Amino acid sequence: MKRFIVFTAGLLLFSAGPIQRHGNSGWALWHNPLSAQNVPDSDSAPLIGPRILSMEDVIQLAQEKSISAMTNRNMFAASYWQYRSFRAQYLPSLGLSGSVANFNRSLITLQDYNTGAIRYAENYNMSNDLTLSIRQNIALTGGTLSLSTSLQRLDQFGPQRLTNWYAQPVYLTYMQSLWGFNSLKWDKKTEPQNYEIAKRQYLENMESVTISAADCFWNLNSAKVSYDDAVESFEESKRLYEAARTRFEMGTITRDNLLQLELKMLNDSLSLQSQKISLRSAQNTLCSYIGYQEDTELTLTISYDIPDITLNYDDVLEKAMENSSFNLSQEVQKIEAERSVAQAKANRGLSASVNARFGMSNDGDRFNETFTSLKDQEVVGVSFSVPIMDWGEGKGRVQMAMAQAETTRSRLTQSLLDYRQDIMVRVMQFNNQRSQCEISKRAAQIAEESYDLALKNFGSGTMSVTDLNQLQTARDNARSTYESNVRSFWNQYFNLRKTTLYDFISGTDISAEFDSIIK
Repeated sequence: MKRFIVFTAGLLLFSAGPIQRHGNSGWALWHNPLSAQNVPDSDSAPLIGPRILSMEDVIQLAQEKSISAMTNRNMFAASYWQYRSFRAQYLPSLGLSGSVANFNRSLITLQDYNTGAIRYAENYNMSNDLTLSIRQNIALTGGTLSLSTSLQRLDQFGPQRLTNWYAQPVYLTYMQSLWGFNSLKWDKKTEPQNYEIAKRQYLENMESVTISAADCFWNLNSAKVSYDDAVESFEESKRLYEAARTRFEMGTITRDNLLQLELKMLNDSLSLQSQKISLRSAQNTLCSYIGYQEDTELTLTISYDIPDITLNYDDVLEKAMENSSFNLSQEVQKIEAERSVAQAKANRGLSASVNARFGMSNDGDRFNETFTSLKDQEVVGVSFSVPIMDWGEGKGRVQMAMAQAETTRSRLTQSLLDYRQDIMVRVMQFNNQRSQCEISKRAAQIAEESYDLALKNFGSGTMSVTDLNQLQTARDNARSTYESNVRSFWNQYFNLRKTTLYDFISGTDISAEFDSIIK
């Protein structure tokens, strides 16, 4: 199933990269392809799909190709066939049963009717029988009604050759438990709900795929930003060290300052190698998740702009209760608790069942004789069981079931309270996250400008190496914080989408083509 993240009009896609100054016009996000200098030509390494990916591209690929998505589809298919099996219980079923070529040559014990003497006699025969039945379960009563026809043949080979046919052309059978537990009635209450829960859980699981895909996307973006920062820091420290050596030879700086710059250059070189490995690891993780080969080089396109939306707690809670599996799961658990109590009550005390058969039958030495002069057949019986002394076992099972049902109701009440409170907190955090993004964006601008000024002051000799390092660290931290806040915004948004199965940007419920999943 293909589903897309819908962005509001005007939501532009930029390339991910560090914050850079552009003259006097301020700052912007500049394009930094992921290892672009090493991207192979189109005719070289094999590739599955595009190499330039946005967040929505990654999410779409994950929902189509990831192992998690395929697992979700298989789990839903299993739930569908379970529901189909449940529905089949309430439909007529046609079945053929029998036994063929049951040959028996052995000695059996016989008792003389007059004298009571027991002797062994030879048994030498073969039997065959077939029964064709239409069976229908009755959900209202829990009984079973069947209409059948059967034919039997017995061939006696000794002491003399005899053949006997027995036919029941038509007979009606009904079996019914009296005061017993009717599982069909309770299944009719829970199984449709369970199938609806399976649908919603499938959508929620696919939203989990969305969250995981977005995490992989932002992990790779973070690794790319850190790598770009490491490259920039190493180039700057190398340039400053070369300039410092010239100034040291001229006697304008001390050896202590020169050593500090050399140490910074060496540390930046080590950091660059570490970030390069982290970048490759993050890229391999993303490629693996979306079904790409591990040697695929990717370029991310990313927007740091976020949609201007504010969520209302009541609206979010309403959608969560309406669309998610939580509310339905609560209802099913209550029904299951009531079912356990009803079953415990039905299994204590008197239990009885009635069996009735009405039809026509006959036997004969020839096949056609069995269908003439048919005789009525009526078989009716009631069986019962009454515990006279069970030492309170039945009552104990009922009391235990009632206690467990009450515990379930209390737990579900507490779960609902926790669920509502959790949604309230998450909505507050989401609404606050946009301001966090704006603040960290401005902080990144200020840190960038401060570091640019520090570089100029260091060049003129009015800035120490220690102060320069501190401002560089502050700039890198500000960039990372801004990227992290934007990432948190989308993570919180997708988690609220999973909770509500509602896309607040497009204003539509999240759905799927379930028929195509089954096919």
